[in-house]
Amino acid sequence: MTITKGQNTIGGRNETVVKKAHHVSTSTADLISFGKTHVTRGINRLTEGILSSGKGSFVEYEGGNRLLDFTSGIGVTSLGHCHPKVTEAAVKQCQTIVHAQCSIALHRPYLELVERLLPLMPHPSLDSFFFWTSGSEAIEAAIKMARITTGRQQIICMQGGYHGRTYGAMAVTRSKTIYSEGTYPIMPGVFCMPYPYWHQHGLPPSTPSSVLVSQSLYQLDLLLAQQASPKDTAAIIVEPFLGEGGYVQAAPEFLQGLREVCDKYGMLLIIDEVQSGFARTGKFFNIEYCGVRPDIMVIAKGLANGYPLSGVVSRKDLTDKLQPGTLGGTYAGNAIACAAAIAVADALIEENIISNVRARSVDLFGALEELRADPTIAPYILDIRGTGLMVAVEFTSPCSPGAQFDPVTKKDSPKTLAWRVSQACFKKGLLILTTSAYEVIRFIPPLNISEAEVKSGAAIFSEAVREVIGEGLA
Repeated sequence: MTITKGQNTIGGRNETVVKKAHHVSTSTADLISFGKTHVTRGINRLTEGILSSGKGSFVEYEGGNRLLDFTSGIGVTSLGHCHPKVTEAAVKQCQTIVHAQCSIALHRPYLELVERLLPLMPHPSLDSFFFWTSGSEAIEAAIKMARITTGRQQIICMQGGYHGRTYGAMAVTRSKTIYSEGTYPIMPGVFCMPYPYWHQHGLPPSTPSSVLVSQSLYQLDLLLAQQASPKDTAAIIVEPFLGEGGYVQAAPEFLQGLREVCDKYGMLLIIDEVQSGFARTGKFFNIEYCGVRPDIMVIAKGLANGYPLSGVVSRKDLTDKLQPGTLGGTYAGNAIACAAAIAVADALIEENIISNVRARSVDLFGALEELRADPTIAPYILDIRGTGLMVAVEFTSPCSPGAQFDPVTKKDSPKTLAWRVSQACFKKGLLILTTSAYEVIRFIPPLNISEAEVKSGAAIFSEAVREVIGEGLA
């Protein structure tokens, strides 16, 4: 950047004018260096490269490195990068109206999106919609709605749950301490109960789900008797499929038990489908597997395939209790994002995406089980789990949280297996993410991924696992 000075006459006065000329770096290395200096350190990244393009199940970095993408932008580009129908809808909307602010007037894409989503809702009572831009914002709105409509303040969340990094969402996020470290006091009135994940009860992976469910619901009863009075509790918030906390599918009996408790005490049940919704687990919404009715449901990520859009869906009899002005936001329900989401909803049906999810899920689980069948690998895989194309592999660890008490701690296991496997996959042409406080790799490929692409990704993963475990044992 260069700075030049000159004279300018303003209102008859001579004043010094400072002009800044910015030099824009063109080389990839220079731009990466520039980013390290000027992009906040508070953002963590899987890689240090610059993504330049994406098409379908693949992304390309500057420099030409092309990789199979099993992250989908953390479950966002569920129809693959630059899906033609979604792109076409967004471009067309750009030429009509870009920003039709929700507090000024309605706009057609907003209303047409509601029209598309109504038949897809997991329960007919979910008939009132508010669209925002991010999942975290939608969680904030859901908490606000629950407190206003019940007249109560307390919220019960799940150990291992992730709901976002803004203040209210951060208060109900319990997957990692990094998200709230150094920020206390955060939103008060939040209490936490265990999710039916064997780690959280200090039990082995073979523990029957009925035991995990009963233990978790028992702890909820204790919580309501000892810490959070039901008369003061507005809602229970839960992911039906635990995301950042480890990729764990909740048993139907657990979610049904939460529904019963909410009905008994007049509390609301907030279902967070931000990551598990829109066909990710083989149904439009994961909550359909248990038949439980949400009072409030939060959606985002796959809703608009990369365009910033989230939503809070509830019952009209609840949202009618909100005073006009309670909800809003400058970019809430952006017209371009809504137009993209309409195209997503249409594509999910027209392209028979759910059938593909179920078929490719069988392929992926088959490949992972084949890897576990290798006697040299089996001792280091604790669990293979998931639903649809939301799948996880959990590795052993000598030093996971509570290692001295955890029955699955393996003292001779290589350290940081999940992270090392993800980095090895990157070098071999596969983008894949870790998750949770444990050694977990998560698979979040596009929902329209082909059989050949699943086979290719699984082969890279298997090769990386063998390589990393071999290095650790050498």
